[in-house]
Amino acid sequence: MKRYTHLAPVVLAPVLAPILAMALSLGLGASSTALAQSSTDVTPDITIRQEDDRTIREYRVNGELYAIEIRPSRGPSYYLVDHDGDGNFERRDGDRLAVPQWVLKEF
Repeated sequence: MKRYTHLAPVVLAPVLAPILAMALSLGLGASSTALAQSSTDVTPDITIRQEDDRTIREYRVNGELYAIEIRPSRGPSYYLVDHDGDGNFERRDGDRLAVPQWVLKEF
């Protein structure tokens, strides 16, 4: 029995070409590039407010508030962190700041 595996590219090319053309016309290639560029920029914007008895730092990524650091004039600093992006902040003591792990897009 003869196998015609060497003909697979010839047979599959006409089938896959329209699918590739449709994906490019829908802009799927450009959006994945934009997503890759936006995911590499994770530097937070920090807003600092000075109040009478404490300093408050707000950490934002892409305009979304994900953590608040409160530094009292006396005592250790603490954080209010939004772990999953639902707007509920939980207190976290210590010096380490958690990076948000929100789901951006699911396939």
